[in-house]
Amino acid sequence: MGRPRMFDEEQVLRAARDEFWQKGYAATSLDDLMKATGLGKGSLYGAFGDKRQLFLKVLSTYAHETSDGVCDAVSSSDRAIDVLRSFFIPGPPDPVAEHGGPVATTRGCFLANSSTELAARDPEVTSCARTTYQSVEDCFTAAVARAVAEGDLPDDTNPRELGRLLLTIQQGLQFLLKTDMTPEAMREVGRATVDRLLPVKS
Repeated sequence: MGRPRMFDEEQVLRAARDEFWQKGYAATSLDDLMKATGLGKGSLYGAFGDKRQLFLKVLSTYAHETSDGVCDAVSSSDRAIDVLRSFFIPGPPDPVAEHGGPVATTRGCFLANSSTELAARDPEVTSCARTTYQSVEDCFTAAVARAVAEGDLPDDTNPRELGRLLLTIQQGLQFLLKTDMTPEAMREVGRATVDRLLPVKS
């Protein structure tokens, strides 16, 4: 039997994620990862494989947390329209903000950043991103359909079309965060999204 791991795997993955998130995959060295996680090379690679395998593990964990966070928020909401609006209007702590809410971090979305850097040469990264964004789109689409059924959006609303548009706007906001877009401008975009696409029904 192998020796039990003497570290908290979740904590190590978070530390590695933050290092990759801050610097990008290529610029993150083994020394950076060792310093961030507190593990030696043998422990790090013994547990997770090489740098790429560690990165893919981190990315997969982040992706699942992102899609699960969005879908859980949607499914647990009393009114679908309220949770859809919450993704674009800053308010109380957002249950999915850490994993991809539009005002989560000036670092942008870790998944989007990784896709931009690596998708052209790493099909596993592309596949992870496509699967995750499809899941989020599906959750947005289901929420839009619920909002229509609950009488908060017009009957002629196309749930898939609006769900995909909301995902596109959300990811656009994530990208703009990296350009130092001001909080005021972010709020304006969020408010415009809600007013035009998710209006309060009179």
